[in-house]
Amino acid sequence: MNSAALRPEPRPGVLAVDTYVPGKSGKPGGGKVYKLSSNETPLGPSPAAVAALHEATGKLETYPDGRATALRTAIAKRFGLDPERIVCGAGSDELLSLLAYAYCGPGAEGIYSEHGFLVYRIAILASGGTPVVAPERDLTTDVDAILARVTERTRIVYVTNPNNPTGTYLPFDEIRRLHAALPPHVLLVIDGAYAEYVRANDYTAGLELALEAENVVMTRTFSKIYGLAAVRIGWMLAPAHVADAVNRIRGPFNVSGPAIAAGAAAIADEAHMAAAAAHNAEWLPKLIDGARALGLDVTPSVANFVLIHFPETPGRTAGDADTFLTERGLITRRVTAYGLPNALRVTVADAEANTAFLAALGEFVRGARG
Repeated sequence: MNSAALRPEPRPGVLAVDTYVPGKSGKPGGGKVYKLSSNETPLGPSPAAVAALHEATGKLETYPDGRATALRTAIAKRFGLDPERIVCGAGSDELLSLLAYAYCGPGAEGIYSEHGFLVYRIAILASGGTPVVAPERDLTTDVDAILARVTERTRIVYVTNPNNPTGTYLPFDEIRRLHAALPPHVLLVIDGAYAEYVRANDYTAGLELALEAENVVMTRTFSKIYGLAAVRIGWMLAPAHVADAVNRIRGPFNVSGPAIAAGAAAIADEAHMAAAAAHNAEWLPKLIDGARALGLDVTPSVANFVLIHFPETPGRTAGDADTFLTERGLITRRVTAYGLPNALRVTVADAEANTAFLAALGEFVRGARG
């Protein structure tokens, strides 16, 4: 640090962070919009969660329970867990960052996959650590590539399963193989933000491994299938010593009272979650098959979105498609920041939006060819 600096300067790493840019929410000029850019559930939140949130707004002058006891208890009941090993946050993003602050830092390295969630890089850099990127194979996390990049400086490894924005996943045997080969002092963070959508028989979210290992954390979110993105709730299951470390550095009231109430009600409404999963299971293959029928390459997905690839031919690119679709009120997600400039990520939405998207995509492809 330069003692002669004329103003406060952030420490190394902070200005290397590229600001996270969320998906678009609208189109120029307004009008009807189908938002397919943020992987939000088309079913919305559980009515029970909405009712609980409204009731909680009658107590806005009161600080929330700093331990989020009602929410941790509801999560523990749903999964048969010890609530003392659960930590809640303002979205799983906060927890992913807190884990980096607690276990990475200057001189340390954190590993994530080539097309992994952008927050991992931000969290590692913000902690003062060095991000290390492991190449993927067929747009899927590569265990061997991660292990090849582990050094004596590695302190944390992030794995999104299934991955965003690719929609691909690692079978649980591969997750176990990764964990078995990591040094015991390296923290493996399994991010299961989209776990509830997966129907593959060889997949689990990592809960069992987090229960039995001393260096594994599983994170989950209420922003996707539970439909509570606006109130920001996430949670993690961790060994007692990791939960203790994170609790020491998180804000004392990091989860709001309305969020606690809404989350506790949402996770208890298993019927609503099942309906959201069933809707996704119906429409996910329709979007994949529909795009492929137009001659486009689509990465196989087990989540609630699809990654559609476009050629580099002028007039037919992902950017051209995005502009075309946006003009028609169909807002998709450019994923250039993820190293995928020739693709669009498209959320499984409601039937009307999905149908409109496939129709417009067909219009674009036929027009571009013509």
